[in-house]
Amino acid sequence: MTLTVPCLFGLESLVSGEMKRLNLKGVRAENGRVHCEGTMLDIARLNLNLRCGARVLMELGSFPAPDFEALFQGVLALAWEDYIPKDGEFPVKGYSLTSKLHSVPACQAIVKKAAARRLGNAYGCETLPETGSRYQIQFAIIKDTATLYLDTSGEGLYKRGYRAQNMGAPLRETLAAALVTLSRYRGKDPFCDPFCGSGTIPIEAALIAKNRAPGLDRSFAAQRWKNMNSCLWLEAADEAQDKEFLGTYDIWGGDIDPAAVELARHNAVLAGVEDCVRFEAADAGKFHRDSEYGQLVTNPPYGERLMEKKEAEALYRSFGQAHRGLPPKWRTVVLSSHTEFERCFGRPADKKRKLYNGMLKCDAFLYGR
Repeated sequence: MTLTVPCLFGLESLVSGEMKRLNLKGVRAENGRVHCEGTMLDIARLNLNLRCGARVLMELGSFPAPDFEALFQGVLALAWEDYIPKDGEFPVKGYSLTSKLHSVPACQAIVKKAAARRLGNAYGCETLPETGSRYQIQFAIIKDTATLYLDTSGEGLYKRGYRAQNMGAPLRETLAAALVTLSRYRGKDPFCDPFCGSGTIPIEAALIAKNRAPGLDRSFAAQRWKNMNSCLWLEAADEAQDKEFLGTYDIWGGDIDPAAVELARHNAVLAGVEDCVRFEAADAGKFHRDSEYGQLVTNPPYGERLMEKKEAEALYRSFGQAHRGLPPKWRTVVLSSHTEFERCFGRPADKKRKLYNGMLKCDAFLYGR
């Protein structure tokens, strides 16, 4: 079957790399999503192991949908009864881009009606109870072609299960993992985040260093599906745990707010990485390290929701001055939406990568080769 992993724009190459390392076949990326060919076991493997993808969708079919009748007939032709049992709950959501069928609520209603008719005919009933497990239907209509999916993940993959609460504007775990990956951190060098907030970036770095699958401590929608053997999830979890590393790591997170530091420590315990991450109250403007090599990955305040722009600029200047004291072989990744970041930081980035933090357009500023 075809499996599709949506992701933030700009992360497609990282997600496709993850899927290739899982030895999945036919990996191909397009804007905002990566496809592959896989089995029911691969659904479990992807959900447990992906660090940067948003969720795992099972593709059920694709067909031209220039009008509502074509959409209805196309959905009706799909074998929903092969996946959704008589009591299954099957809500519908989706989107439409550059298509004649541009009303999403109308498309939702048509998809729901067609799937309900197919299931009603298959089970011999006019009304379906929808009292059982959830089988979330998703549709994408792009250039008058509709593709229908079942969402195997449930809650987004960024919900690892370890973050009890947030400090201010949160950075999603999937994006934090992407920033760590961009720094090429593998667990050997020192790793630092001087604006750690609730600890997301250092915790994701620890999970990467330990090669610990990020989805081991949560559940997924497809675990409750009647057509998916629970042994597949155990097999995928055993495979993931067999690949974990044991070692000692130098991973540090600092924040000027002691409450954030306490929360970060709490989250590290929930993530099971408290033994390899240390947090302390510290001023980023006084950051200093002597080690020859290292990675610094951080997400400082942007001057939008958390701080005024002038305050953010002053912060970037003091942090930039401290950063210039680092040995030259350190690699640094800073995520910011501030258009004047490089000027305030005092140095143009060696590379820039456009990313989105939620709906906010940002740049990842990369320093070091």
